[in-house]
Amino acid sequence: MKTSATNLRKIILNTVAVLLAIFLWQAASLWIDADVLIASPLQVLARVVELLQSETFLATVLRSTGHIIGGFFLALGCAVILSAAAGRFPILEIFFRPFLLTVKTVPVASFIVISLIWLSGNKLSVFISFLMALPILYNNLLQGYKNTDPKMLQCAELFHFSPFKKFLLVRFPAVKPFLLSACSTGMGLAWKAGIAAEVIGIPKDSIGEMLYYAKLYFDSKDLFAWTLIIVVLSVGIEKLFLAVLKAIFAGLEKKI
Repeated sequence: MKTSATNLRKIILNTVAVLLAIFLWQAASLWIDADVLIASPLQVLARVVELLQSETFLATVLRSTGHIIGGFFLALGCAVILSAAAGRFPILEIFFRPFLLTVKTVPVASFIVISLIWLSGNKLSVFISFLMALPILYNNLLQGYKNTDPKMLQCAELFHFSPFKKFLLVRFPAVKPFLLSACSTGMGLAWKAGIAAEVIGIPKDSIGEMLYYAKLYFDSKDLFAWTLIIVVLSVGIEKLFLAVLKAIFAGLEKKI
């Protein structure tokens, strides 16, 4: 009962926050009174409906989403391998550190411009999404690896657990919260970086191309509409992925 009341309160507060944001947006639109600078929520919503009905909308969304999510999963796979290797062999952590620190600290715009020398605009968002998500995923997974109780590892060695059983009973509980946090943050960063790469690289039939032309023609309705679509896609895919991940974790925990 207490959990249900807490969830209901959270939903109400989130709803009020969204409504307040829309109210402030509408107020700013009325105060500025210039569609070219800031379109109203109703204008943006109407434009979103128009975009949803266009023939190219689905292909555009699927193209950008596929590139960004592909880059994220590539980063996740690499982060799992690199963090496991660095956790097992500490000297590798020292070796990886300058490379990952460089990726973490250099502005994303610099990487995008440099990468355009090597890659076409079509491949750019995949690489940039991968590059920006990798340090977040790696550092979180490495912390989870290090957070494993050494006494539990000793017990696993004492009872001659298989590598899979050791992972399931010892590593998995320690890594799980770090992995969930890393995926939530990393996916959001992948979307931001991937769309930024598309805006600069301007691959054909992509969300970034739509944003670029909206800016070029001072079309605030298109700019706000595509931004809203990006937010919905980013949050929706993140929630779906985390739900699937938690379901997989729940299935693994039942086997323990």
